[in-house]
Amino acid sequence: MDVFGNTRSHLARDHALITPDTHVPSPLVGWKNATSFVHISPEMGARFLQYTAVLEGNAASYSPGNGIERFLYVQEGSIEIEIDSKLLSLQKQTLGPGAFAFIPAGCVHQITTTKSETASLIVFEKSYSKLESVAPPEAVVGRADEIAGEAFMGDPDAILQTLMPVSPEFDMAVNIFTYQPGATLPQVEIHTMEHGLQMIGGMGVYRLSDQYYPVAAGDVIWMASFCPQWFVAMGKQPASYIYYKDIHRDRLSEPS
Repeated sequence: MDVFGNTRSHLARDHALITPDTHVPSPLVGWKNATSFVHISPEMGARFLQYTAVLEGNAASYSPGNGIERFLYVQEGSIEIEIDSKLLSLQKQTLGPGAFAFIPAGCVHQITTTKSETASLIVFEKSYSKLESVAPPEAVVGRADEIAGEAFMGDPDAILQTLMPVSPEFDMAVNIFTYQPGATLPQVEIHTMEHGLQMIGGMGVYRLSDQYYPVAAGDVIWMASFCPQWFVAMGKQPASYIYYKDIHRDRLSEPS
């Protein structure tokens, strides 16, 4: 507890840094035995939702609203998930740390924990933007440690893992970036895509707009479209973060 009201958290017009000391719990509407920490939402200007879901024993999920797709990454503990899709039957699967699932909009699913198990999930949700010429996406379930990483722009010290299929039916992407100490993004990026990000290991410095922020595991970052961004890993351990972005849609078209 900081009796002098200090925090690294900062909210700006086109970005935000949300640090664990400022996290405030709130109910997960419709869920059973679960609490959320909402980090990024439309109230701050974002076009998506990012939250941490903390599940107690005997927890059970609730479906998002109409037209909302959901991606979850298991940070701690384990969950059981049932998904009804063409590629995945309703057979229950157990997902532990590092596992992830993408659930398309309108896809019936259930996330639960056993009586003795708890879990912490990183969750991204957004309204699905349909393309008339492309069929909606199917559900995806996988593990990060089974996803091959690639050297980003040829740098073997900056490894990018692409968790979601890169194809037009998917209007969102979720990746994991891992940097060796001293590695950086090769350039300051400015682009139309919006980001939601959570540090999941190590530490570094993130440039957001014209500010430089020290960041560490547990910190959450929002980057609006066209927010200048850059990162350098620091310390003695690799730094890694999981992040969301919106892709594959005409910027002049309204979501259908």
